[in-house]
Amino acid sequence: MRVTVLLVAVYLAAIVTANELITHNGPSWSIYTAFVFIGLDLTTRDRLHDAWKGHVLRNMALLIASGSTLSYLVNRDSGRIALASCLAFGAAATADGIVYHWRRNERWADRSNESNVAGAAVDSLIFPIVAFGSPILWAIVFGQFTAKVAGGYVWSLVLRKRT
Repeated sequence: MRVTVLLVAVYLAAIVTANELITHNGPSWSIYTAFVFIGLDLTTRDRLHDAWKGHVLRNMALLIASGSTLSYLVNRDSGRIALASCLAFGAAATADGIVYHWRRNERWADRSNESNVAGAAVDSLIFPIVAFGSPILWAIVFGQFTAKVAGGYVWSLVLRKRT
């Protein structure tokens, strides 16, 4: 139970920190935050998936909405970034969760990294479109995707399970 509470706190802190950094520093910072914070959140989602079992959908929806709401409450100027974060994380968590569940008979690290690729792809397309508008910043989309997959791999080593 303590580990789950810690993972939730880390997840929320990562969302708020990433959103604030992007709000203050612009689109290029989304690549840095993708590696450090979003890779962490994608991997943390997988640990929470196991911890929450039958309540993963409800709990993840509440967690994602809470993170975006906290971002907005901390800095009302982050409204568009917080909205983009909420939509992108919701879609990414769905893609990640489907792959993670589909690969449930694999080792945890393999499942987590494979599902992170799906989540990173969805998040990296939706977030910049909603956050930064048009034209689509393809360099940001590609940079975020690469950073999220690499960051997710690093965080999977930190958060790995022995199964």
